Parts: sequence; structure tokens; C-alpha cells
Amino acid sequence: MAVFLANFIGLFAQILSLAIFVRAILSWFPIGGDNPLVVVLVQITDPILVPLRRLIPTIGMFDLTPMIAIVLLNVIADLAVNLVRGL
Repeated sequence: MAVFLANFIGLFAQILSLAIFVRAILSWFPIGGDNPLVVVLVQITDPILVPLRRLIPTIGMFDLTPMIAIVLLNVIADLAVNLVRGL
């Protein structure tokens, strides 16, 4: 059971990281907000990105929130996996 939970946590963090990355890349292109892919990505990633955007200011035109969110997700997932495995 612990192995399954650890794998699930790792996979979940990877999927969220990928969703954040894809959303960041799509923000460079003129895709409307009514596009179904954009709508799904916003719904998945906003619970993570919005609180971070309140804490982290943009630097000029650059929003570092996606990069910081991915790093935090990976750190939290690694900690959770280690706790589940008992390391």
C-alpha cells in the first residue's frame, strides 16, 4: 500500500508540474481563454498559482510563479513520498 501511495503522489506531482508548464508555454501564444484546453489547464493550475501570485511579484514582464510552483511541487512530493516510505 505504501508503494502505491508513494507512486501516486509522485505521478500526481508530475502531472501537475506538466500542466503548469504547458499553461506557461501556452501563455506565449494568442490562444483565447474560451479554448477548452486552456479552460481545463486554468481550472487545474489556478489553485496552485493564484496563492503564489499573491506572494511573488512579477519581475518586469516575467512571471516566475510557474517555475516556483513546479519547484515547490517537487519538493513537497519528495517529502511526502519519503514520509510514506518511512525514510
